[in-house]
Amino acid sequence: MKDTVQTPRDLLCFWLDRQLDGDAKAWFAAQADKLGKAHADRDLYMAVSLVPRKIGKDDLALTAEDLDAADAVRPGWDPSGWSADQAARLALMLTSTADGETFNRRLDQLCTTADVRELIVFFQGLPIYPEQTRYVDRAREGARTNMKAVFEAVAHRNPYAAENFDLNAWNQMVLKAIFVGSALAPIKGLDERRNEELATTLVDYAHERWAASRAITPELWRMVAPYVDETLIEDLKRPLASEVAAERHAAVLALRESGDATAVSLLEDHQDLLRDVEEGRISWETVSRDMENP
Repeated sequence: MKDTVQTPRDLLCFWLDRQLDGDAKAWFAAQADKLGKAHADRDLYMAVSLVPRKIGKDDLALTAEDLDAADAVRPGWDPSGWSADQAARLALMLTSTADGETFNRRLDQLCTTADVRELIVFFQGLPIYPEQTRYVDRAREGARTNMKAVFEAVAHRNPYAAENFDLNAWNQMVLKAIFVGSALAPIKGLDERRNEELATTLVDYAHERWAASRAITPELWRMVAPYVDETLIEDLKRPLASEVAAERHAAVLALRESGDATAVSLLEDHQDLLRDVEEGRISWETVSRDMENP
C-alpha cells in the first residue's frame, strides 16, 4: 500500500488506479484533475452521472489488506461488496470539495435526482464524508425508506448510524430491520447500542406475534440478552424448546449472556449447545446465517 494513502479518497483513487485501464483510467484521471480545481456544481453532477458508462460496474477488487487499510484510515469503514463505479462516484465527490457545507448541498442535489442504485452508493458513502454530523437527517431518511436495499445501505456494514443516531433514531432503525426481515448481524455497533427501551419494545412485539401465531426472528433475542430477568427467562423457554435450530441457539446465547442464576440453571440440560457456543460453532452470526439459509 502506498505511503501517500492516508484518507478514504486516497484509498478509492489508489484502488481505481490499480484496477482500471485504458480509456476508463484516462477518463477518471481527467475528471479527478478537473474537479480538484475550480469548477461549477454541474461539472460534478455530469461526471457522477457518466461514471457507470465510463468506468463500468465490475466489482471493486479488494484484498484483505485493502479492507484493513480502509478500517485504518476510517475506523469501521467496510467497502467490501462495492463496485468500481461506486468507488469512482464517491472518489469524485470527495475530490470536488472537502468543505462539509458544500459537500452536503451537493449530496442533497444528487440524492434528489438519484435512482435506487445511486441512492445505495450515496448512503453507503456516509462514513467517509467530510464533517460527519451534517448528514444525520439524510441518513435518517434512508433508514425510513420503504426500499429495502437503500435501507440496508444505511443499516448494514455502515458505522454511521451507530456513531450519529440518537436513541430514538437508532431504535427505530433496529425495529425496522426486524419488521422488513433484514438481518441484524451486519449492523455495526449493534451490541454496544443495546438499550432497555429497545429490549422492552421488542419483547412486547414478540408477545404480539406469538398471540397471532406468527414467528419472530431469533436475532431479536440478541437485543434483549443484557436485560434478561425472571419474566424474560419464561419467554426464552419457548424458543429454547423450538424445533428450529436457530431459535434454540438464540435462546442459549441470550440466557448464557444474561448470567442470571436461573438462566444458568435452565441451561444445564443443554450442555451440548453450550459447548458449541464455547467452541465458536454457535454465535449470533451463525444464527443470522441460519435464518438467511434455512
